[in-house]
Amino acid sequence: MQQARIPAAQGDMNRPSGVAQYLSPVVQDLVALHVNAKQAHWHVRGANFIGVHEFLDTVVANAQAGADEVAERIVALGLPVDARVSTVAARTTTPELSPGFQQSDVTVREMVAQLDATLVTIYAAIEGLEDIDPVSQDIAIAIAQQLDKDRWFLHSHIAEA
Repeated sequence: MQQARIPAAQGDMNRPSGVAQYLSPVVQDLVALHVNAKQAHWHVRGANFIGVHEFLDTVVANAQAGADEVAERIVALGLPVDARVSTVAARTTTPELSPGFQQSDVTVREMVAQLDATLVTIYAAIEGLEDIDPVSQDIAIAIAQQLDKDRWFLHSHIAEA
């Protein structure tokens, strides 16, 4: 039986380490997004409470599913993933949430900022993976598509002048 040919990465970087270089920060930001969205879900108050409260569970589920898919891609290529709490806290690009109960307008703005930071990381991975591994790039693109939609749904709660 003939073994499938795995394309070589361009440049000096080999495929597994290149994928891990770009996707590890994505895993860490998605784990942070998952935890922070749950924190916001528990503490949202005020106008639009039920809509924001319930939708934040969707953000949690999407972030968790995305983190799992990206981490499994790295592991499938033979490298470990570091998404321990201490590592995520040290490396995430997501901004810190305000503590305690927050009015829904504050919660929405803070969660949009969480999504924006995560999307910056994901789009950097999409760009970086273009010449390294198109399969991993496709995974990142699908996650970006979902988080762009989640951001739109949350941002729609913000009243603009």
